[in-house]
Amino acid sequence: MHRFDTKVQLIKYKVLREVARLSWTDNLLENVTEIPKIISPGKIPTMRCCVYKERAILSERVRLAIGGNRRSRKVIQVIDIACEDCPAGGYEVTSACRGCLAHRCEEACKRDAISFDHNQKAYIDKTKCVECGACAKACPYTAIHNYKRPCEQSCKVKAISMGKEKEAVIDYEKCVACGACACACPFGAIADRSYILDVIDLLLGGKSEGYPVYALVAPSIAAQFPYSELGQVVSAIRELGFAGVREVALGADMAAWNEAKELEEKGFLISSCCPAFVSYLEKNFPSLKGNVSESLSPVGTLARALKEKEPNCKTVFIGPCTAKKAEFRREEYRGLLDSVITFEELLALIDSKEIDVSNLPSEPLNDASGFGRRFARSGGVAEAVKRALEERGSSFAIDPVVCSGIDECRSALLRASKGVLPNNFIEGMACAGGCVNGAGCLIHDDKNRTAVERHGEEPAARNISDWQTTA
Repeated sequence: MHRFDTKVQLIKYKVLREVARLSWTDNLLENVTEIPKIISPGKIPTMRCCVYKERAILSERVRLAIGGNRRSRKVIQVIDIACEDCPAGGYEVTSACRGCLAHRCEEACKRDAISFDHNQKAYIDKTKCVECGACAKACPYTAIHNYKRPCEQSCKVKAISMGKEKEAVIDYEKCVACGACACACPFGAIADRSYILDVIDLLLGGKSEGYPVYALVAPSIAAQFPYSELGQVVSAIRELGFAGVREVALGADMAAWNEAKELEEKGFLISSCCPAFVSYLEKNFPSLKGNVSESLSPVGTLARALKEKEPNCKTVFIGPCTAKKAEFRREEYRGLLDSVITFEELLALIDSKEIDVSNLPSEPLNDASGFGRRFARSGGVAEAVKRALEERGSSFAIDPVVCSGIDECRSALLRASKGVLPNNFIEGMACAGGCVNGAGCLIHDDKNRTAVERHGEEPAARNISDWQTTA
């Protein structure tokens, strides 16, 4: 049985599955408006105030599932009518206020925004408050709470704000497409656009025109299908029409080898493996762009190697990362990576063709070293680069700082920009814990890291150098 973290994911899955099911048989155009009724039949609502609002929101989900506005490159988008009135009043005094004599909240406020009613209970004047939080820190009863939307709390790059109609608004000058807001929204009002139709077109085109389509699968897949063997999932991907399934971990081995050489030559390096991290750096620390590794990310490195051998092949990344949907549109990836889908979309594709994964044979997947596979969790990149230096016979001593989540990335980059970072290598992961917690994961669980660790122990070959001539 499928496992989802939330009902929001289940609804998203149902939409994607129906879109894919109709697309395989070329019946999507004439039936696209029927999808909301299929998912929300009858007249009794199960998710919203009325079935008509449910269907209106589902229609917007369908729009994103078929790619949305093709002229726009915005990956993460807000479904306005799905955005409910979340408490977004900033700092407010709760009923825990005891009306104490000390009035420390008043003393802490530099804007005179704190006053008291006849019961001596504190009150915040929003016309004066600047949301500094000093009053909340001073209150001995923790009676002052900062009410923020879940999406706003989750967005560490501060790209979420409240619009005129109290709907969430994304500042795309700040957004790095990490998808944290989409995961956090309890109403599913924020979602990533899908390229699932493009992938189906590639697969159908490959069948009719004779070009091979390769699935490039991220190592974090090891934690995403607990009800079946990984080899059975590989077989299911082949059943969809892919000519082969290759591990992005092989590209990770190649990228680690390249970054080790580059680090030794330059003396200081910032890894290029996480697209959301690289985007954050480019937008907030442009002075450090010259220190970012010239190597493409693991999937870009692998895709380039495949296309050098088979120029007519097509490549599709399958992984946990919504930011990859922005990365593959970058100029340096043009012609290398043809499309991107998440694990959520992979499951929808498999079920749209009614493939029973549990009854499939287990196809081996053994393209990479354990170091490449452990790129999926925080610390894996630094470990692989260290190992690559050793295998190259280098005496260079790597001193990495491992950044798990945007907050830690910001701290390291700030110190680096001021020339006070003692380390010589920055591994940055926008998602806390690494790719094992990416927004496109089916399951967000502490066990994900353990599953990837086990996956990293399986390869027969242990050396990164063993894979440098393989693709």
